[in-house]
Amino acid sequence: MAIEQRLRELDARHRDLDLIIKAEAQRPSVDMMRLSAMKRQKLKLKEEIEYLRQEIDHHH
Repeated sequence: MAIEQRLRELDARHRDLDLIIKAEAQRPSVDMMRLSAMKRQKLKLKEEIEYLRQEIDHHH
């Protein structure tokens, strides 16, 4: 099913972004603008993941 494939892709991107954010936050010269932008992107991914999970639950 296409929704489940999309969900796997989003989960992977969310995990990758989480690792990048953690690494960026450890840097001594952290770029707060970049960090904030990545956190917003991660939140959008999480919202889309939750939406797709609800769609899957409604169809089962």
